[in-house]
Amino acid sequence: MATGRPGGPGGRGGTVRGTPRALRAVRRAGEQAADAAADPASDAPAGPDARAASRLVDRAAAFVVEDEVLAGLRERSAAQGVVPVAPATAAALTFLAASTRARAVVEIGTGLGLGTVALLRGMPADGLLTSIDTDGARQAQARATCVEAGFGAGRVRMITGSSRQVLPKLSDAGYDLVVVDGATTDFPRDLEASLRLLRPGGVVVLDDVLWQGRVADPVRREAVAGALRETVRAVREDERLVPLLLPVADGLLCAARR
Repeated sequence: MATGRPGGPGGRGGTVRGTPRALRAVRRAGEQAADAAADPASDAPAGPDARAASRLVDRAAAFVVEDEVLAGLRERSAAQGVVPVAPATAAALTFLAASTRARAVVEIGTGLGLGTVALLRGMPADGLLTSIDTDGARQAQARATCVEAGFGAGRVRMITGSSRQVLPKLSDAGYDLVVVDGATTDFPRDLEASLRLLRPGGVVVLDDVLWQGRVADPVRREAVAGALRETVRAVREDERLVPLLLPVADGLLCAARR
């Protein structure tokens, strides 16, 4: 956004000399994030610029405060050993569902329904969300949570099964938004299947793509890192897509289908 300030030497209108330190920190952090996206298993150096950018990210994450419904879901998830989407990610999902006016949404990875509720809050009142997960018992809890949050039972279609089993059965070009938050090693396959599901202008979102090697088993860690590298590369190189990597929580990779 233009500030109206001069852009010549010594001004603040675009020269490196006049760029605020915080903004330069964000730009450098963005370059580091791009490198991390190319190799998600690598750790970027934590220099002064990175620390400054981290503080900015923390302030941005605290911008949206979760209400009692989402906070309660977060506590319940922790008690059952379920990892829900981060607060900033939940806010981003609500925003994306609202901004795309997504009436038909697919969610891969239900958990206890925190992301489900976040998506429903952004969707139009006549929207239908299809949520896929291998754990039917947790999906039952998620469905009850959606009703408690004020959404009719008909707003959510829970399908128990793996993405490999379920996605091929869904309609081609029938969806406005697909959120991929299941097994990371399945991301490359889930991405390709999601593109088949999207209508032109539809958006696919993949969570946790800037994962930083937080798996103890080295074999598993390499499998996850390899899947993320393949996914990020596929999104960046696919001419059908307009990609965007958001530094939200552990990274939110978005792509709109042309």
